[in-house]
Amino acid sequence: MGADVDPAAHNRIAWDRRVDEGDEWTRPVSAEVISRAREGDWSVVLIGYHPVDRSWFPPELRGADILCLASGGGQQGPTLAAAGARVTVFDNSPRQLAQDELVAARDGLTLHTVLGDMRDLGVFADESFDVVFNPDLYIFDAEALDSGGEFVVRHRLPYSDLADLPAAERERLFGPEAPVEYSHTLGEQIGGQLAAGFVLTGFA
Repeated sequence: MGADVDPAAHNRIAWDRRVDEGDEWTRPVSAEVISRAREGDWSVVLIGYHPVDRSWFPPELRGADILCLASGGGQQGPTLAAAGARVTVFDNSPRQLAQDELVAARDGLTLHTVLGDMRDLGVFADESFDVVFNPDLYIFDAEALDSGGEFVVRHRLPYSDLADLPAAERERLFGPEAPVEYSHTLGEQIGGQLAAGFVLTGFA
């Protein structure tokens, strides 16, 4: 795979394939998870297996507008919708969005799915959401994290699988047709949010 690959086109196919393979981030939550979320007993995961701190969300989710950004797969979006939020799931993979729609139909949830590339959120009006929820993990060595849960800083930011990993290592770690991952610098991400008027009140 060359460095000139179109990441959006490549990743759409790759994540659709991951759904067919039953990857852990594509398996919808159970009806029991949704039932508990309706009763206020809910949690969602961003990185690894540790739930996100509930204090990062509004005390009352009912009526909150949440954008699940690049978070298709039938997990976080439906859980937050069951807890009372108005949820929009924005993802590049039709099959990942179909997992959210499957849970919504199965459990009588209302959520909105939108197909698109997270680099362009122009489809949404300004100030559309109270919370934006998306995963972000790039500076750590993937093998150390997966094998022993150890956070070993290895990569600089901005990171790209194609630029920062030898092709043979990338294929060994993730497979020959794995999705491509890349990031912005923390200055661009956090600095850009602060410049837009956000206040940083927590970080993990």
